[in-house]
Amino acid sequence: MRHNKKFNHLSRKKGHRDAMLANMTISLIMHKRIFTTLPKAKALRVYAEPIINRAKTDDTASRRVVFSYLQNKQAVSILFNEIAQKIADRPGGYTRILKMGNRLGDNAQTCFIELVDYNEALLAEKKETAKKATRRSRRSSKKAATAQEEAPAQEAAE
Repeated sequence: MRHNKKFNHLSRKKGHRDAMLANMTISLIMHKRIFTTLPKAKALRVYAEPIINRAKTDDTASRRVVFSYLQNKQAVSILFNEIAQKIADRPGGYTRILKMGNRLGDNAQTCFIELVDYNEALLAEKKETAKKATRRSRRSSKKAATAQEEAPAQEAAE
């Protein structure tokens, strides 16, 4: 019976599911963004975020715990050296899921799952919108320009 087991089993046994989620976490760490189905991405988020959170404290114990889940030295070193610096001040929510529509073959919902601090396109858009924040007067520039042109003409007529 599956009383109080609320996580998605993804039609796999425990060993297969753990291996698949570990491999997907390694790919997410190495490539910063992966393309997968929506249920797998939601299960990956639950699996990967505690591992990424563990990387905030760079000591031997946390490296060993992370390596026990991932079993990949290169991914662990990237996680602790690069990713941990970017997420140091973030309190959680290290991944983002972007839905992409349905797959043609089996109509499965597909999506991107990515690390939040590594999406250069969104970070560039945020910087551009921050630069555009200027204060505008209540008058439009055309009205102000015509009012300034009419004022000297009225003074000359008087």
